[in-house]
Amino acid sequence: MKKLLKYTFIGSLCLAASACSDQEAMNVSPNSASNVPSNMVMSAAEKWTVDNIYDVWFSGRQCLVYAQQWSQRNYTEEDRYQIRESVNNSYFKYMYMGLNNFQKVINMNTDPATAKASSAYGANCNQIAAAMIMKVWLADVMTDTWGAIPYSEALKLDTEGILYAKYDDQKELYAQLIAELDEAVAMINEDEVAFTGGDVIFGGDASKWKKFGNSLKCRLAIHMSKVDPNWRKYITEALASGVMESNDDAAKYQYTASSTEYCKFYEGYYVDGRNDFSINKTLCDLLKGQTDTLNVEAYPQKAHPWQGVIDPRLYVYTTDQYGNGVFNGMCVATQTGVQARIFTSQGVANWYYNQPPVLQKSFAVPLMTYAELKFIIGEYNGFSVDDYKEAVAASIEYWYDVTGAGIDASSIDDYVDAVSQNVNAEAYAVQKYIDLFCNGTEAWTEIRRTGYPNQIVRPGEACAEYNGNIYKFTPLSEVKGDIISRVKYPTDESSLNGVNWQAAVSKLQDGTNNYYTKMFWDVRTSTYDHPANK
Repeated sequence: MKKLLKYTFIGSLCLAASACSDQEAMNVSPNSASNVPSNMVMSAAEKWTVDNIYDVWFSGRQCLVYAQQWSQRNYTEEDRYQIRESVNNSYFKYMYMGLNNFQKVINMNTDPATAKASSAYGANCNQIAAAMIMKVWLADVMTDTWGAIPYSEALKLDTEGILYAKYDDQKELYAQLIAELDEAVAMINEDEVAFTGGDVIFGGDASKWKKFGNSLKCRLAIHMSKVDPNWRKYITEALASGVMESNDDAAKYQYTASSTEYCKFYEGYYVDGRNDFSINKTLCDLLKGQTDTLNVEAYPQKAHPWQGVIDPRLYVYTTDQYGNGVFNGMCVATQTGVQARIFTSQGVANWYYNQPPVLQKSFAVPLMTYAELKFIIGEYNGFSVDDYKEAVAASIEYWYDVTGAGIDASSIDDYVDAVSQNVNAEAYAVQKYIDLFCNGTEAWTEIRRTGYPNQIVRPGEACAEYNGNIYKFTPLSEVKGDIISRVKYPTDESSLNGVNWQAAVSKLQDGTNNYYTKMFWDVRTSTYDHPANK
């Protein structure tokens, strides 16, 4: 943690610099960026955070493959839960750098020495609130990835002299995050701007930041719906305070096609020159209305809930193979080598030659959609049919809008009617999973929380048929027969924050740093268990 905390003191505008091995070079004053306007610090913090979550490493080779939305087409180790320690170490640090730079915005607007100057770039209270909301958003991504993490004592080396930060248990951390959202939302002055410029997510609109804060509270609440009966109270409070009301309120980061300000998904393909991913067969089959024939005989619950109904989002989530009208997804990981041959032989979409919207330079990555919120509200309302229909329609409209495609209202209505014949917990979970495209951590969280979609290929199940052979999904790390439940703590932490790391590991199942210890909100007793809400 000592090294980690030193990393967090790098100036906001130098975030893209690589790690320096010279320890003295890391002792940069936390005030080194004090002459940078607070709105530009916020802009850099937003970009740093989004760049390092929505990329081909943390998302592409981790969360999106865990959620079976993307698949690697060449090297399948990460898809099979063999994580590169160097990557795990790096992204743990990168996310703390993001937390620290949102904290810089807060400090610049609270410190009397800088608050007056910062007020020229937006109301102090609104800047603080927006930065707090983003800290909560990022901390939630982190805790839902690793479990207990340092938070309450993190980022306090300079102010309180805390060098080795404790790991906060998830239950207590969630309570703190809820409290921080309440505090942030309460201080927002909607009559003033949040930022005069630089805020890419909401353009400085304080009202939209308030709606996002309350909507994010709903997300945290629904995560706890299986373990904490207060989840309904949290959502009731958020609704009363004001949440997203339409797709116009969605939290998204809009990249541009100019210069190097392009989406990191695009960079991973067309700047780095890689052709490593395609849409996963699990998601593609759901969009095509096609049942997984390899497993449905042994697991009847895998039958498609809307067999034969084609989802309009198929045409904006992926592309067909060389423009021939064939939409196929890449199987859940087989062995490296076999996977590439399957890709070639089975007409899987080649994104390198036929770009989907997600790989465009100017793709807008979704932090939280209005449709996701409507699914949460509908679950809060007892799986309401009306909320469900509105959520599905909003999702289709959103994805066609952000990709610049066109769709007529009758096509949306026809699809909504077709998937609304039996609205229940499964219908909600599957449609929400589809909406969460490219939002890998949240899609993975919902699978762990609800046990849906049933169509997710579990370890030991058939994942591909090739040349007369059936291949099964065989993880390379122990996951106790389920999909991966968490990512191991980075190895750097065992040496840099050893005492607190060991205390956190001792609370995991079997007292080991493993991939199978469930999050506190994941109370499934088997891989096909679907726990009820409290």
